[in-house]
Amino acid sequence: MIKNDVEKVLISEEELKEIIKRLGKQITEDYKDKNLLVVSVLKGSVMVMADLLREIKLPLRIDFMAVSSYGSGTTTSGSVKIIKDLDINLAGYDLLIVEDILDSGVTLSNLKEILLTRGPARVKICTLLDKPERRKADIVADYVGARIPDAFVVGYGLDYDEKYRNLPYVGILSPSVYGE
Repeated sequence: MIKNDVEKVLISEEELKEIIKRLGKQITEDYKDKNLLVVSVLKGSVMVMADLLREIKLPLRIDFMAVSSYGSGTTTSGSVKIIKDLDINLAGYDLLIVEDILDSGVTLSNLKEILLTRGPARVKICTLLDKPERRKADIVADYVGARIPDAFVVGYGLDYDEKYRNLPYVGILSPSVYGE
């Protein structure tokens, strides 16, 4: 059973709903009268993005990118690869990148730099989870759902080897699953 692989529930389904509601309200306030483009970094942020969009009470556009730096491991490789690029020209948009987790920051830092060269009015970051103890790059999210300890987490879009994304909560994965 998938539930047996989770050592502890870190953020419950109910807590996630409250976090998303809070983030949506703040983003709605901050982006009034802006040309908002919300970008999901696939695959992890798809759950966050879907729920967050329902809480943002503004006209907006969305797009998706797929970026990889993990493969099937538990730590970043340090090398960022764009697998699927944006379809929308960024010129003049207030760009909000939505991520599931800000960990080492290597991927997001590189992605932000790439997107800034494409002419958006602004680039800001919204992350569901922030794990500052693991930061390797100099990057800070503008919107943070929750700060979490240095543990390997899964659920609500977060995965290990492409599994566990479908859990309705965020949990700490048992080290016995990934061999540590």
